[in-house]
Amino acid sequence: MEKQLESKNIPYGYALCFNESCPLRDTCLHYQAYLMKSENRLGGPAIYPDAWKNGLCKRYNEAKIVRKAWGFTHIYNNVPHYLRAEARQKVSNYFSNGCGPYYRYHHGENKLSPSQQTDIMAILAKYGSTDGLSFDHYETDWGFD
Repeated sequence: MEKQLESKNIPYGYALCFNESCPLRDTCLHYQAYLMKSENRLGGPAIYPDAWKNGLCKRYNEAKIVRKAWGFTHIYNNVPHYLRAEARQKVSNYFSNGCGPYYRYHHGENKLSPSQQTDIMAILAKYGSTDGLSFDHYETDWGFD
């Protein structure tokens, strides 16, 4: 059974697209989010018409299911012990300065998109092999990026 997009799946503050003439609207999460907008939502982030130029939309986000991840318990296993603190700091800095976002991704409050997973593995590759490394948990969900 295919996972159905529901209004509860749409992240708070996700930008809506109101371009009803867009040829990509049926496969774009921004437009689909607009169609599911609550009557109580009277403002918020939006996609401007300028995003559409020369047959392409700069903000197009294909409505697809992706594999998200969270948890960092074993991702440092291939990093030499004396470099682990540095590697962990680099991964933490990827999210921002401070530990808050890092721990939200570690504990599953936030989920890593496929591109974030790739970026983190690229950071770790600078410290050793990424063979056999994985995040603690995975789930499939809509690709709101």
